[in-house]
Amino acid sequence: MGELLTVQVRDCQIRTKPSFLGAVLATVHYGDRLSSVQTKDSWVKVSFSGAKQGWIHISALTDKEIVLHPSARQVSQSASSDELALAGKGFNKQVEEQFRQQNSQISFTWVDKIETYHVSQKEIGQFLEAGDLKPAGGAA
Repeated sequence: MGELLTVQVRDCQIRTKPSFLGAVLATVHYGDRLSSVQTKDSWVKVSFSGAKQGWIHISALTDKEIVLHPSARQVSQSASSDELALAGKGFNKQVEEQFRQQNSQISFTWVDKIETYHVSQKEIGQFLEAGDLKPAGGAA
């Protein structure tokens, strides 16, 4: 097989085709190891659960091995899951708090509410179809 890769996000779907609109074959989790089979644009075809194969976006993967049961020393040097999620969005708790302090007149109620929304694959497909949109980075 190919290179061994690690899932670096909390949860991610493996899909039937290299597109966020591809049917979901399986869900993998932070720290899961997958073997790469092929790369197409920003998608990687991976082997999982024995002989099964599917596509996952490269942003969810790293070539580094993630330590799931770190030593006490590693824990003191590691980031929390919240810090990892915030870093993935381009900021951390300290940056967010500083921004909130500098912009105390801004209400973040709706931002916090929007972050809780979930949009299904079906809804995404309907939105793209209604707007005659073609997703970048892979086939629809």
